[in-house]
Amino acid sequence: MTDTAPTVTRTWTCVLFDLDGTLTDSAPGITSALVRMFETIGRPVPTPVELVEYVGPPLLESLQSIGGMTEAEARDALGVYRRYYAERGAFDSAVFPGIRGLLERLRSAGVPLAIATSKPETQATRILEHFGLAQYFEVITGATDDESRSAKADVVAEALRRLEERGIDLGHTVMVGDRSYDVIGAGEHGLPTILVEWGYGSPAEAAGAIAVVHSADQLSSLLLG
Repeated sequence: MTDTAPTVTRTWTCVLFDLDGTLTDSAPGITSALVRMFETIGRPVPTPVELVEYVGPPLLESLQSIGGMTEAEARDALGVYRRYYAERGAFDSAVFPGIRGLLERLRSAGVPLAIATSKPETQATRILEHFGLAQYFEVITGATDDESRSAKADVVAEALRRLEERGIDLGHTVMVGDRSYDVIGAGEHGLPTILVEWGYGSPAEAAGAIAVVHSADQLSSLLLG
């Protein structure tokens, strides 16, 4: 993505964060588990570039739209993937530079934070706890294990519901992500999105975002002023 960040002058009352490609560089663990999955189910292994396309969107959906599987085949493949990912892939990732400091500054400023990820919520919570990031978030919301909630719009809706239950002011809420799925999912609830350039999206996916940032410091400026 190219840097198209305008000056965003707004005091945000709440910030929703995507996880993969936004807070953590999780592609190595995800793609290695995908390779093992494709090998196990006897399908051709996609190229490294093609594998990255699976990072971010709901995997069940991607296995059908990108992998050409039926829903039944995709559900079986997803089970294989999750076994490999839980064994080795979940922690084969790293927190992006500057993210921990950004979250600390936001917490110190009293801005409530939440996770809204298409990754299964159980996995997301486990990963955030492993990296010592769970403490920064009021709620951690992800997909259900059965994928009945996996679309980003549905995850955002659930995150907002939980935040509202906690009495969080949602009057000026913003989404921070790295893919068009974040822009579209947040947009369905009237929320603007800031995209991070260090994630897995392409320049075309910035359409509809209010800003694209290239560093955690720049993101901090847009979120805190």
